[in-house]
Amino acid sequence: MQVILKQDVKGQGKKGQMVNVSDGYARNYLLPRGLAEIASKANINALKGKQESLEYRMKKELEEANAIAEKMKEIKVTLKAKAGDNGKLFGSVTSKDVSEALTNQHHIKLDKKKFVMPDGIKTLGTTTVDVKIYTGVTGKLEVVVEQA
Repeated sequence: MQVILKQDVKGQGKKGQMVNVSDGYARNYLLPRGLAEIASKANINALKGKQESLEYRMKKELEEANAIAEKMKEIKVTLKAKAGDNGKLFGSVTSKDVSEALTNQHHIKLDKKKFVMPDGIKTLGTTTVDVKIYTGVTGKLEVVVEQA
């Protein structure tokens, strides 16, 4: 019997897959527990529609991420921080600070977790920060830290 899995089932497959299982396993285990539904034409068409919708949405998100990455190459984010005479900051500039400054200065809203800054920025000057915008899309952003 062919069924479409509604949830991941160990040993059978992942959610959204169409698998062949024995009739008894489907009727006595999968269907009563709501783990699967019978693969009728209507259910198969609904599954195809969901997959096409997901692919379209992922394609759009990828295009938007590439556009943001291209835009980031041309912009600079300027921050002010207190520093000593040798150019070393009192504290550091964190990814949260960079995210807020990017939103305020250029109206690009990105989560602070997307910025790759393990220790933050601890000196005055220009620093290039990697930004993981989307799966497989990484942009570079120039962050200028000036004396406050």
